[in-house]
Amino acid sequence: MKNRKRVLVTGGAGFLGSHLCERLLAAGNDVLCVDNFFTGSRDNVLRLLSDPHFELMRHDVTFPLYVEVDEIYNLACPASPIHYQHDPVQTTKTSVHGAINMLGLAKRVGARILQASTSEVYGDPAVHPQPEDYWGNVNPVGPRACYDEGKRCAETLFFDYHRQHALSIKVIRIFNTYGPRMHPNDGRVVSNFIIQAMKGEPITVYGDGQQTRSFCYVDDLIEGFLRFMDTPAAITGPLNLGNPGEFTMLELAETVIRLTGSTSRIEHHPLPQDDPKQRRPDITKARALLDWEPTVPLEEGLDRTIAYFRNRFFT
Repeated sequence: MKNRKRVLVTGGAGFLGSHLCERLLAAGNDVLCVDNFFTGSRDNVLRLLSDPHFELMRHDVTFPLYVEVDEIYNLACPASPIHYQHDPVQTTKTSVHGAINMLGLAKRVGARILQASTSEVYGDPAVHPQPEDYWGNVNPVGPRACYDEGKRCAETLFFDYHRQHALSIKVIRIFNTYGPRMHPNDGRVVSNFIIQAMKGEPITVYGDGQQTRSFCYVDDLIEGFLRFMDTPAAITGPLNLGNPGEFTMLELAETVIRLTGSTSRIEHHPLPQDDPKQRRPDITKARALLDWEPTVPLEEGLDRTIAYFRNRFFT
């Protein structure tokens, strides 16, 4: 049998992290899942606990971690406005101190490390769609800055460790992703709409609902993670991963109402501060470097996500 890689996933009990842990185990790796359970949940990895090649550790990445691993996926950080604005100082610490601690670990053990960055580094973009060489339009003192600027600083640290210490790095900028195991109270538009529709409550649409987002199903995103981690060391990113299909919030709300069979009506609320009006990835590089693009259509992915929420919270 091939040598098993020892892979560390920080934030591994979260929405994305738990799907990544499953895929890594299925590929024949030993997986160390680290999470402080602020937004992650043991339930997300419950079925993995019986696997002898899976280990779960409660740990906060703002503190150093001393383990022996071959690869690191750094996903630790609350990623929805409700959660990252709950304790904005801690959010910035998680992005910045967490990056420093995980980069220090990678340097010590000679591991390749991947950073889960975000499309939020582009802010409220003046360029559409957003290519990787766009520097962004971010408010550094607004209520979203703890996340936006924390992730931007983490990217800086990754590239400085790469230049200064020849560390093998990969930086992915994740665009809106959805699917089973999303946190039901994360305030994100897909989970919000599904929960509201299933309860028959009004669907909350901010502004006129013409702002757009691009929605990538979680399985597609994780496939991009794995392909990128396996690229040659010279390919560092940053690399956009997301679905270039673009939908207005009104279109999404109407689709969720139809798929759930809900009687909910749409209710308009004022637009939050610094909320991006458009968000769509340019994935030209991902197509060329990884031969990757999303394959799950929005309605199919929404059906799977609705089924998860129905079974988990409404039975």
